Amino acid sequence: MRVVVCGAGFGGLELTTRLSAAFGDEVEVVLLDQADRFVFGFSKLDVMFGRTGPADVHHPYADLRKPGLRFVQTTIRAIDPEGRGVMTDAGWFDGDVLVLALGADVDPAATPGLVEGGHEFYTVEGAFGLRDVLSDFEGGRVVIGVTSVPYKCPPAPSETALLLHDFLLARGCRDRSEISLVMPLPAPIPPSPEASAALLEAFAERNIAWHPSQLIRELDPIKNVAYFADGTEMAYDLFLGVPSHRVPAVVAESGMTVDGWIPVDALTLETSYPGVFAVGDVTSVGTPKAGVFSERQGGVAADRIISLLRGAPAAAEYDGYGLCYLEFGNDEVARVEVTFRSGQQPAGTYDAPSELLASEKAAFGTTRAQRWFDREWTAVPE
Repeated sequence: MRVVVCGAGFGGLELTTRLSAAFGDEVEVVLLDQADRFVFGFSKLDVMFGRTGPADVHHPYADLRKPGLRFVQTTIRAIDPEGRGVMTDAGWFDGDVLVLALGADVDPAATPGLVEGGHEFYTVEGAFGLRDVLSDFEGGRVVIGVTSVPYKCPPAPSETALLLHDFLLARGCRDRSEISLVMPLPAPIPPSPEASAALLEAFAERNIAWHPSQLIRELDPIKNVAYFADGTEMAYDLFLGVPSHRVPAVVAESGMTVDGWIPVDALTLETSYPGVFAVGDVTSVGTPKAGVFSERQGGVAADRIISLLRGAPAAAEYDGYGLCYLEFGNDEVARVEVTFRSGQQPAGTYDAPSELLASEKAAFGTTRAQRWFDREWTAVPE
């Protein structure tokens, strides 16, 4: 028996880890990804703001040595959901089960002027490149802006604004800088009114200008002006953008998407094709696009695949739960727990920022590096 898993992010790593633990060498699990290493999303900000170096946050897929698991670094060129297979640069892979966990791609070029006049911080390359840009920045008008919806990790722009405040303060140029945050949401984290209120208070304390319910339509790289969707404009010296998100082109070409994303059963993560599952950001399952949700979906899909291959009734169901650690700066981290259920308002809890939760967030990364890669690793900050 063989399970082919496309995408080695949170969802793909958790799913393959569970399958290996359940079957060992009895089932062949093939994990495909075009990258050669994994980087936690939160590590991108750590590198971007100089809290750690790029080499310290890479987790090579070559370290994946679990029973029954084979990693292949390759680019997927076509998906055949009916045949439960994919064509790649390394050849054709098909299986008894196919899982799509390819995430969401970002497209900076979709926003006119962003490539020429701004910087994106949602890819590893973009965030790591900003490390040098920020180290040379002597102060000025900074705009952090979202260019489309949906986008991954909705709290990230708020975290970036708060961490930027600390960064500029430490470099002695905060007093000659302005920070503006432009987001399409009516609140920083709508599912958590408590977290949103705390963020708005933190923005006010730090003199960070908050512009809700707005999208950046385009940039003028000559004038250094950002234009909002409603026609408002804002001058900047440094623009940090959240680029447009979309499914990878190979997914769009597969015919599996509806309104841009793969629809799945909200409880089972099954697609309309027998034996084909999809988890994480590539889906329209109804939860935010973030690694913690992808990981939980990967776990549910794994449990159902285990039951399927064993010929046993499948009981695991996705509950929409997610936990988010939220950087507030000052070496403090808050925690938000939210559950999304179809037809109901999101419900959750909020824990105020503290150094203790900063340590808990580091442990979150450490345990997953150990679980997925069998690697000792300490997330930053300690």
